[in-house]
Amino acid sequence: MSGCVSTERIPDKHMSLLAIRDLHIHFDGANPVHAVRGINLNLERGQMLAIVGESGSGKSVTALAIMRLLGGNARISGEIMWDGTNLLEATEPAMQALRGRRFGMIFQEPMSALNPLHTIGRQLSESILLHQKLDKSALHARMTELLAEVGLAEFATRMSAYPHQLSGGQRQRVMIAMAIANRPDILIADEPTTALDVSLQTQILDTLKDLQTRLGLAVLLITHDLTLVQKRAERVAIMQQGSIVESGDTREVFANPKHIYTQTLLASQPRGHAVALPADTKELLRCEQLKVSFTTRKNIWGKVSASFTAVENLSLSLKSRQSIGIVGESGSGKTSLGLALIRLIHSEGKIIFMDEHLDTKGKKAMRPLRRSMQIVFQDPLSSLNPRMSVGQSIAEGLRVHAPAQTLAQRDEAVASILERVGLEAAMANRYPHEFSGGQRQRINIARAMILKPALVVLDEPTSALDLTVQSQILDLLKQFQAHDGLSYLFISHDLRVIRAICHEVVVLKSGQLVEHQPTELLFQSPQHDYTKALISAAMG
Repeated sequence: MSGCVSTERIPDKHMSLLAIRDLHIHFDGANPVHAVRGINLNLERGQMLAIVGESGSGKSVTALAIMRLLGGNARISGEIMWDGTNLLEATEPAMQALRGRRFGMIFQEPMSALNPLHTIGRQLSESILLHQKLDKSALHARMTELLAEVGLAEFATRMSAYPHQLSGGQRQRVMIAMAIANRPDILIADEPTTALDVSLQTQILDTLKDLQTRLGLAVLLITHDLTLVQKRAERVAIMQQGSIVESGDTREVFANPKHIYTQTLLASQPRGHAVALPADTKELLRCEQLKVSFTTRKNIWGKVSASFTAVENLSLSLKSRQSIGIVGESGSGKTSLGLALIRLIHSEGKIIFMDEHLDTKGKKAMRPLRRSMQIVFQDPLSSLNPRMSVGQSIAEGLRVHAPAQTLAQRDEAVASILERVGLEAAMANRYPHEFSGGQRQRINIARAMILKPALVVLDEPTSALDLTVQSQILDLLKQFQAHDGLSYLFISHDLRVIRAICHEVVVLKSGQLVEHQPTELLFQSPQHDYTKALISAAMG
């Protein structure tokens, strides 16, 4: 194709491509941090190298150092050698010529990385024209080719679409297309599948693997998901507190981990099962023929002319002390179902909770029942008010539902619940930004549990957390359930998490219930083809 970058320049796929030697990264300031401590890495052409570690271990900082995208307060020493050049000594104009041309990067959250004001066609064309001079016809042909390469051939006629009009998986594929637009030598993928369901994860990773093989790409994969590392990466490096504590062939590291931290990570994958329920356990919640619809268009008189059905004619029963997992792809209706059951969005059909018909109650009549139903969201930071101390956020429900309590009583309750979730009572005076992701999720759990609810909806509460933190949060939730007799509706795309905590699993597809079985029976003998595909994608 005229004007396109040829793929014939790619030499032997096993030739060493990137060498990091004795890399140190310091961040200066009031609280200086030694983020990366003398690491050594080698990335070969046509290879996928995974860097694994918890938040704060230095994974993303290392990747950004390669791209020279760290802030002005960063001090970097050592060598990052590419094609005989130490990138740490390269000028900024030289780095600008390399970014997007020789080095592509896929960021964790495509909705944040893509410009919401520009169409995907414009953003894709900009990534090409920055490094290649193509006429209009050649540019359109190259964009069409790229979209086809990442599995979005149908978007060749939809380049005028905006990011918000695409699904999460489609946005991530657009990001990949932009990253490979100029046939880079190295593709850096920073947590590219964290927020995606298992089917989309598989599709995205299949796309990356195919591009790696066909184009001879060297892929640096940054992730905390050990399952996808084991299935996809040829080599792995384990990072802890800025240092690489173990590295080598992926199969060898997983089969025979030598460092105690690697052993801890591998042991932290969700395990265990829900505790069996007594035979006489009573029903807590029931819905019959539940339907959730959203208006997508109104006519000039304000009447609905088009709508989208998120949940259709679904019936479900949840017992006291029971956990039911709700799984399915993005857009399958999982969150809509959870929100409808606790009356946070409008729905049709019967909803009976603690013998009360919620579907007949207005907002005022619902208020006394709110104390008995709580929700924990996926993103712990955006769930907390940054202007309120965590103590104020946790006590907010008590101010509404227990107005007779004195300030001293509320403070005592906050201190008690903080300690129950594994935090210190003195932390009540701190603000959300002062905590890690796992600590913030504990705070959100404390905010829900302080009201002693009967039902808690958990909407992807562990998807953005490291493996060790995931395990801790699951143990914490099990402790609350055993002690307080809670029931959980657990929404998740992580089937390993679901298997570790839920008694039963509901599988949704396009708003419809396609399978509902006891957890182990579903994993051992799934009936529906869609369920089989989900389990195959998640469990390998």
